[in-house]
Amino acid sequence: MSNNSNPNYFRLGIFVLAAIGILIAVILIFGSGQIFKKSFYLETYIKQSVTGLDAGAAVRFRGVKIGQVTMIGLSGDIYEKDIPFDHRRQYVVVRMQIFGDKVDEKQISDFVVNNLRARVKSMGITGVNYIEFDFVSAANQTPQLPYAWKSEYPVVPSLPNQADEIISGIQTLISALNKMDIDGTQKKFDALLSNLNIMMAGDGKNNGGLINSVRDMNVIMERIAKVTDKDELNVLMRELVGSMVALRQTITSMQGDTQLTVENLKQTSEQLNEFTRIASQSPSSLIWGEPPPRITLPMNGSQAKPGAAK
Repeated sequence: MSNNSNPNYFRLGIFVLAAIGILIAVILIFGSGQIFKKSFYLETYIKQSVTGLDAGAAVRFRGVKIGQVTMIGLSGDIYEKDIPFDHRRQYVVVRMQIFGDKVDEKQISDFVVNNLRARVKSMGITGVNYIEFDFVSAANQTPQLPYAWKSEYPVVPSLPNQADEIISGIQTLISALNKMDIDGTQKKFDALLSNLNIMMAGDGKNNGGLINSVRDMNVIMERIAKVTDKDELNVLMRELVGSMVALRQTITSMQGDTQLTVENLKQTSEQLNEFTRIASQSPSSLIWGEPPPRITLPMNGSQAKPGAAK
């Protein structure tokens, strides 16, 4: 009886396993719901390493998941098969499925003009990477990677990985430090310290140094303090007041003498004007005092005789 029932158990086991497989498939398909979602594809080209980024990694826009990575390959195997190997650019081609209504190439171009960029980011200390889309204001400072092929899907330019940029900056700094003339810098620094010492302590010749200058300044300040002592200052103020009184008296006397001199000059000017008037009207009065008698000339005829009888 047991021999006859073995095939039934075998069929029952196969049926149970098949049912479990179908149930798992239904859960995966209808649970995720991705099969019924609208989607379109984009791709980006990356020049750096994409270690930690695998197919199935999330694609996010400002942290919100909008799709997933579907394929990662090299441009040499996808677009540059007909180009000699040493002339290939060998970019990393990352293709992504974006869930949502399809966006045409013109819209993607407008987004790129408005600085939409793709960048590989890390999920913290786990080392799992994903693709981040965002509008970056400083995107124009990083030139887009050039390519000559016809892309299969619309292309969103990429930005370097931030971790790679940090490492590159550190390497550049180390390279610059290696190129620095440490010995020359040390000599210049020693010369600077020597000049500072001379400036502070002097050279023992013409330069007394800043310390001696401060000492002399202290002596001058002490003398000024003595001069501005209360008693000395009172004496100085009394002498200053006396000098001001004497100066005022001198100015007052000079004003009286000046007024008398001005009056004398005024009278002298008037007399000179009178003298000039008389001299212009009767110059002879300056010599005889009075005008000379008038002379009558002799006439012909009767007038001449009476003159002769006299």
